Amino acid sequence: MARLLVSTSKRYRARLGLGAVLLAAAMAGSAAAEDLPPPLAPAAPVPPGRIDMAIGKIDEIVEDVMARSGVPGLAVVVVRDGETAFAKGYGVRKAGEDQPVDTDTVFQLASLSKPISATVVARAVGEGVVDWTTPVVDHLPWFALSDPYVTSHVTVGDLFAHRSGLPEHAGDDLEDLGYDRRQILERLRVLPLASFRDSYAYTNIGLTAAAEAVAVAAGTDWAMLGEDTLFKPLGMASASYRVADYLAHDNRAAGHVDVDGSWQAKYVRKPDAQAPAGGVSASVSDFGKWLAMVMDRGDVDGEEVIASDALLPATQAQMISGAIPDPAARPGLYGFGFGTGVDASGRVVLSHSGAFAMGFATNFQLLPLDKVAIGVLSNASPTGVPESVAHSFIDLVEFGEIRRDWYAAYRPRMLPLSAPAGSLVGKTPPADPAPAPAVDALVGTYQNAYFGPVEIRETDGGLEIALGPKPILYKLTHWDGPMFAYRPITENEPEGSVAALTFSLDGDEPATALTIDYLDENGFGTFDR
Repeated sequence: MARLLVSTSKRYRARLGLGAVLLAAAMAGSAAAEDLPPPLAPAAPVPPGRIDMAIGKIDEIVEDVMARSGVPGLAVVVVRDGETAFAKGYGVRKAGEDQPVDTDTVFQLASLSKPISATVVARAVGEGVVDWTTPVVDHLPWFALSDPYVTSHVTVGDLFAHRSGLPEHAGDDLEDLGYDRRQILERLRVLPLASFRDSYAYTNIGLTAAAEAVAVAAGTDWAMLGEDTLFKPLGMASASYRVADYLAHDNRAAGHVDVDGSWQAKYVRKPDAQAPAGGVSASVSDFGKWLAMVMDRGDVDGEEVIASDALLPATQAQMISGAIPDPAARPGLYGFGFGTGVDASGRVVLSHSGAFAMGFATNFQLLPLDKVAIGVLSNASPTGVPESVAHSFIDLVEFGEIRRDWYAAYRPRMLPLSAPAGSLVGKTPPADPAPAPAVDALVGTYQNAYFGPVEIRETDGGLEIALGPKPILYKLTHWDGPMFAYRPITENEPEGSVAALTFSLDGDEPATALTIDYLDENGFGTFDR
């Protein structure tokens, strides 16, 4: 299978060359549909005036969705033919205050960072620093996964396409506990792997490993690489991979979470450990500059920023990311950091969503054939708002009407991203619980190869748990017998989470182990004394 991915083969280079020609034709925007090669011809061309009409409906679309969702703030940009055609802010930066969102308000972009990072890598590929097929261990010799073959063969492209075999969201739980980037990457070697290159699982930290390898190859750190090779050339003055830079902006949106039906700015998401996957912050105005560059195949004002043949593989399907089990369903497709699907009109759409349970949701949709794109940034945890605005706009462009209630469609699919974690959520303690074991039998340090140590401490007549390198402290509340409860608050254990911690004991002897339910997804939730 490795041979299929060798970019130096004549067959691969020929495919790239043909792809570049077809993409250029698609983005030329002047050919009639009947003059386009069959793979490019749309089912229904966009008639003159249609995009202007769609832009004219944006205020109405946004006002409707904001009224229904209560989301405090939103910013929208539309790029057309490589130029910003519309940009506007709506609502406020922070609930309860009156500072308005404008086009310079800085948002955390969450997973829109992935396609942005793919363009940083494409710049490095075009300059010959790396290739999409470069093995990660060429530049991170300390990096390892649980299979030696995968360790030596997994490439930058594999990790940007989420096809390494790592479990879904591998390493996110370590970030929640406060481990830094290097510590998290080193612990990935403990995790079991699915089939290499033919199984898809979305992994922030896996993509981060690839980006880290590219930065090392370039002789710098990732944040500087992004700044020097992408943000500065594009004039994206507000953009950064560092959370400290986001927090330094006076004109920035605060993240909001839903607390009993009210949007509240309670938390600050700090994604530095996975910055290539989720750490970009930027204004909608600057995000529009990035959209324009992608739309123009790596050019800005006629000058090449990224070589088009290096960018093209990122924007083409590299992996099937999922499909409804129905022969009539369109498959989900993923490139290198880009969603690359086909929509109901038959057009290829470049896209991605971003979501922080701690308070941001984002989306973009780009139609390469028609050279139009929309980006939507919001300052509230994911409820489908950005997706519904973007898809309503795309409907108007492609069909001349909004064909369904996109907010009603997306809301039930997005809310689980902010759902509380833990097996005790929604449950009440037993009225007559079995007595707790003696405190002396429980206190002590328990070890785990993946999560590291946790410590059970006695405090004020009760117990607390200390997790992670900092550590993070949570009070334990007795539930039933050897089971205790606590309430974690992290990106992946949002507001309302209730964890079950259960000790393993043999009679009156000290506990030999403890198991934490929400950390046990991959079978690593047990800590041994």
